[in-house]
Amino acid sequence: MTEALKATKRTEGGTRKARALRNEGLMPAVLYGHGQETVSLTLNTHDMELAIKHGQRLLNVEVEGEHQNVLIKDIQWDTWGKKVLHVDLTRVNLDELVTVTVAINLVGTPAGLDDGGSLQQAMASAEIECRVDQIPEEIRVQVSGMQLNDAIHMSDVELPEGSKLLSDPTALICNVVMIAEEAEAEEAEEAEGSAEPEVIGAKPDEDEADE
Repeated sequence: MTEALKATKRTEGGTRKARALRNEGLMPAVLYGHGQETVSLTLNTHDMELAIKHGQRLLNVEVEGEHQNVLIKDIQWDTWGKKVLHVDLTRVNLDELVTVTVAINLVGTPAGLDDGGSLQQAMASAEIECRVDQIPEEIRVQVSGMQLNDAIHMSDVELPEGSKLLSDPTALICNVVMIAEEAEAEEAEEAEGSAEPEVIGAKPDEDEADE
């Protein structure tokens, strides 16, 4: 964890007040969990967005001199997905297990691309269980060795130490497939090659001639 984020309690709510806070470079937030009271907070927008950008999930928040370990539970973005409007924070102990969704990052360039293949990613994130102080920023999947028609499923991936997979282990993460246009062209060529050629000027069968 990095340096503690300073927060102040807020008593006023509503859309108008939230908009006023954002204009001042501040962000509304809510802190709850562990059987304690739910508290409305105000955070520095720049500091919070920086933490999110760096993939931090576990934060130390200082509220009126009291330090608390918190987990980013939910983030509300603006319509364009660029600015953070609001965050939900939940209190945690550093040794407790939590369920989190972690992004899947494909690393490398598949060898099958040289054969006309295209890398298709079917799964962008996975749900895992781990200690709150061991949440990985991402799950890295090496794809360099993939040939045409190869596929990688969740069960093929080695998770970070201490993590337990909760997503379907049979779920497809990615595969290398023939690019559609080339595949269609090859199918057309095969179909054309297998068709019997028409013999121009061939004499029809007697039965056909009688018709």
